[in-house]
Amino acid sequence: MTHEKEIVEPVDLCMPDGRLNPAAVGWTRRPLHRTNLRGWGRAKRWEYWGIVTPTHIVGLVASSLDYAGVHGVYVLDRATKVETGKDVVVPFARGAVLPPVSGVGTVYARGGGLSIDIDQTTEGSTIRATAPGIEIDLVVPLPPGHESLGVVVPWSTRRFQYTVKDVGRPVRGSLRVNGTTHVVPERDSFAVLDHGRGKWPYAITWNWAAGSGPDVSIQLGGKWTDGTGSTENALFVGGRLHKLGAELHWSYDRHDWLRPWRISGDRVEVEFHPFHEKISRTNLGVVASETHQCFGHFSGWAQADDGERVALDGLVGWAEEAQNRW
Repeated sequence: MTHEKEIVEPVDLCMPDGRLNPAAVGWTRRPLHRTNLRGWGRAKRWEYWGIVTPTHIVGLVASSLDYAGVHGVYVLDRATKVETGKDVVVPFARGAVLPPVSGVGTVYARGGGLSIDIDQTTEGSTIRATAPGIEIDLVVPLPPGHESLGVVVPWSTRRFQYTVKDVGRPVRGSLRVNGTTHVVPERDSFAVLDHGRGKWPYAITWNWAAGSGPDVSIQLGGKWTDGTGSTENALFVGGRLHKLGAELHWSYDRHDWLRPWRISGDRVEVEFHPFHEKISRTNLGVVASETHQCFGHFSGWAQADDGERVALDGLVGWAEEAQNRW
């Protein structure tokens, strides 16, 4: 069991003066935080969906960094390794809509020939997005009793992040790339949500890994949470969350990102085997980012709350390192 506090009632992320609400620090099995951020300049808000199908990997993000909206759509053909995508920057995030509660309301982003529309209800989410050469039309049901990991990471009373990592969601629909339509079959596909709201330090590095398969999913993070007393680590079995509280050790080759990654801790022993690397770089001087996101397969195990070691062999997903000055 984790040392972290489980929150079971709705709570505001911030105090009336905009500082972190101490009662909000902890983790949840379903979204209970209302992200009532105040002030301008350090607030970051985003919705990222990653979708794995038998033939493709899809990523889409709608975000506001206060001074800019950074939106994108990405598609990888798993057979040919051909990437298709579009990224746009919208000054001051004009027109972007990012609701304060995960899973409730509409997410909306536009810019440079790209559009993202996500409708969220208690029954699930619909995702529609278009970009040059790409049309996405997906339904992501929310199964009864499904649990997701919500965590507040407290760097200080003025710098903090609320994240929801919802891993292993069923998904179905269609994906159209350069005139060819591909069915997204619910039986063999899954979706992952990264919902983020917070006030960030200027410079930060994080690791993130997420993988899913039939009935089992894993969510692992590192670096950005170190020393805060909070982690974003969890095992999901049959839709139920098993919180992993210990910080993890990440080992990978920054000169060869496609070599195996190793992630280990008190209740985790994972090896990740990449089959493709997606590189994203932005350098505007004061503002810069570099992300190496590798897609691949997992092996190893994680320990459930009852002590059982659950095999992770064959899960599909990603592991990444991101460095940001923002």
